[in-house]
Amino acid sequence: MTVSHQLDHWILQQRPLRNAVDSAKPYAFLLEQENFGPGRIAEVATIFLTNRECPWRCLMCDLWKNTLTESVQPGAIPAQIDFALSELEGVASKSLPNSPLPALSPHPMRGEGGRRPGEGCDHLSNEAMPFANKAPLKVAGLKLYNSGSFFDPRAIPVEDYPAIAERARQFERVIVECHPALVSERVLRFKELLSTGRADLLVGQDAQQRVPTQLEVAMGLETVHPQVLERLNKRMTLDEFARAAAFLRCHQIALRAFVLVKPPFLTEEAEALHWARRSIDFAFDCGAAVVSLIPTRFGNGALEALATQGQFAPPKLATLEAALDYGLSLGRGRVFADLWDLEKFSDCPACFPQRQSRLHEMNLNQCILPRAACQVCK
Repeated sequence: MTVSHQLDHWILQQRPLRNAVDSAKPYAFLLEQENFGPGRIAEVATIFLTNRECPWRCLMCDLWKNTLTESVQPGAIPAQIDFALSELEGVASKSLPNSPLPALSPHPMRGEGGRRPGEGCDHLSNEAMPFANKAPLKVAGLKLYNSGSFFDPRAIPVEDYPAIAERARQFERVIVECHPALVSERVLRFKELLSTGRADLLVGQDAQQRVPTQLEVAMGLETVHPQVLERLNKRMTLDEFARAAAFLRCHQIALRAFVLVKPPFLTEEAEALHWARRSIDFAFDCGAAVVSLIPTRFGNGALEALATQGQFAPPKLATLEAALDYGLSLGRGRVFADLWDLEKFSDCPACFPQRQSRLHEMNLNQCILPRAACQVCK
C-alpha cells in the first residue's frame, strides 16, 4: 500500500457518518452579499449541489458529509439549480454575513467561500435565519459549489453543461470550484456555452448592452508551506496550481483561491499567520482576483484525531483578523474572510460581536477598519 493510500485509509477510518442527502435537491442554498469590485456590493445566489464525493480525500475536508456515494444521473444537476432558484425567488438577503435560507437541514460549509465548510476547504453565518423581506430574485452572481470539482465528469455530467449554462446566463458572474488537476478543456467548453450571451444587463441609468457571463473558477491553494501541503493529501504541488492558474489566465477566466488559516501541522499562531500571508502573496502572484481565507475547523474526524496528537488546533480569531488585514493592505485583489461559525474561534464573548461585525464590513467594503477595543481581553 502506497503512502497516499495509507493516508486515504486513515482519513476514512476517522470519519463520522455521512448526512442523508437527496439527489433531486441541492443540500443547501442561500443569498449572500459580496463585493464584486470597486464600490460595488452585489447579491449572489449560492447553491451547494448534491453529487458524488470528491475523489481527493483532503485531510482537512468535511465536504464529503453532504455527498453521494455514486454519480448523479444526467439532468439531476440542472433540476437542483431550478429547485434552488425557485425557492430563492421572492426572498431578499438581510445585511448579515452570509445568512443562509433555512430551507434544508443544517450543513457544514466552506463558505465565504467556498470553498467552501470545513474543507478549509468559498462560509455561512452562525445560524440559519429566515428572510424577512420578499422581493424578486435579482442577483448578479451565481455560485455553484459541489463539494468537489465542477469539472469532474463523475460529479457534474458533461452532457448537463448546456442546460447548466442556459440557467447561468442570466447572471453576470458564475463561480464554480475545481481541483487544479481537472482544469482542462472542459473548462473552455463550459465557458464557450456561457459566452453566447445573456439577457440584457442594465448599465447606468438607461443604456443597455449584451454582456457575456464571466466564468470564475475557485481552486484550493490551501497553503504554500511545501511540507504541510504535501501532508494535506491534496496531491497537488505549487507548480501544478500555478500551471492551472496560468491556463485560466490565458483564457480570460477569473481565479478565486482558497487559503487555509492555520492548517494542520502549524501549531503556533505566529507561524500560521506567516504562512497565510505567504499563501496570499502566491495566490496574487498567480493572478487570483479573489482570495478567500478559511479558518481551519474541526468536524471531519481527522482533525480531531490530529488534535489529540498535538498536531492541530483551530486558529484564534486574531490570526484570521491579521490575515485579512494583510491581504487587504496589499491592494492586489479582493480578500474575504470566511465567517461561518466564527464564534468558535473567539475566546472573548465581550468583544466578539464587534469583531464579527468588523470582519463582515471589511468583506463587503474591502477596506481595513480599526480593531475593536475590549476592556475584558485587552
